[in-house]
Amino acid sequence: MNSVIDLNIPKMLISLGLIAIAIGFSIWQKLAIERSLLIATFRSVIQLIVVGFLLDTVFAIKQPVPILFIIILMSLMAAREAKNRIREKLPYALPIMWVSVIVGTLTILAYTTFLVVQPDTWYAPQYLIPLAGMILGNSMNGAAISAERFTQDLVKRSREIETYLCLGATPQQAIANYQADAIRAAMIPTINVMMVAGVVSLPGMMTGQILGGVSPLLAVRYQLVILFAITTANLITALILTNLVSRQFFTPAQQLKLP
Repeated sequence: MNSVIDLNIPKMLISLGLIAIAIGFSIWQKLAIERSLLIATFRSVIQLIVVGFLLDTVFAIKQPVPILFIIILMSLMAAREAKNRIREKLPYALPIMWVSVIVGTLTILAYTTFLVVQPDTWYAPQYLIPLAGMILGNSMNGAAISAERFTQDLVKRSREIETYLCLGATPQQAIANYQADAIRAAMIPTINVMMVAGVVSLPGMMTGQILGGVSPLLAVRYQLVILFAITTANLITALILTNLVSRQFFTPAQQLKLP
């Protein structure tokens, strides 16, 4: 197997030329996203460097407590980012996001770790943390999309919902279509990725493993596991989230209330 090509500091500096090209196009086309590109680049560099050192330390310790702490911290950051993407006012938005994301992630992470990957120790950081990160990232996107779509529909369709309630429908019956639409919207990106995997694009994990010298066939198997995991985690997260969100829009007397 070929050795991994080292990406040293000079090569990483050259890679920043890619961002410079993007900024150049933004200036040329007057897109006004140069500041966002610079901030995103700076944040990604700093955050990933910090995470790299942190993971290097955790990998050396190999103890479950710091590993679980990192996963909890990652889930809180994911919940906060998802919350910030909701335009409508939503009571208890952060706790709702966090519960949805962490339950969806931990459920699928446990299934994947114990039944599929089966490492020698369940908290093996080289498996648990990357798996948790990929599942969390996708659950975050699913939570943000479903929450944004669902809250928008509940506000815009409030008169229709009240009509259903007046006709004797329960709150769940009145919002069932909007909940289903929100969950479907959350699933679209993941399903699209699965549809074109290996045909139009090579998913990130598979590409990284191949670049790291792993057999393509083994990389394919790992990628399939990840695709299956993030798909189900997204669905569970969206289901939990929309149910929790719906409770914020109705009184105990089953009357619609807009936050």
